[in-house]
Amino acid sequence: MDDSRPIFLQLAEQIENEIISGVLEEESQVPSTNEFAAFHRINPATAGKGVNLLVDDGILYKKRGIGMFVTTGARERLLGKRRDGFRTEYVTPLLQEARKLGITTDQLTDMIRNEDQA
Repeated sequence: MDDSRPIFLQLAEQIENEIISGVLEEESQVPSTNEFAAFHRINPATAGKGVNLLVDDGILYKKRGIGMFVTTGARERLLGKRRDGFRTEYVTPLLQEARKLGITTDQLTDMIRNEDQA
């Protein structure tokens, strides 16, 4: 955890990353808020806020008296959300800057390919 963003958001992102990477599979149980709190040495209310954020987003769901589970389709939903964010945060500004510099789409594609091979 770092100090640049709220801890509950960092925890939610960590859980999302574990779902995307397959560490947490769909319909598998996730650790309890108390387990998250103990592991990260944070307040259980803070851990609960991060987990409930994912419940509100439909990524996790509660089974009363049993715990929290990963929703079916959560991985694909998260990938879609992250791809949209990637486009907004990186691709759109990249294209805008390329246009300003007179870089064509083909030139930009070549740059990306060359960089990927490096």
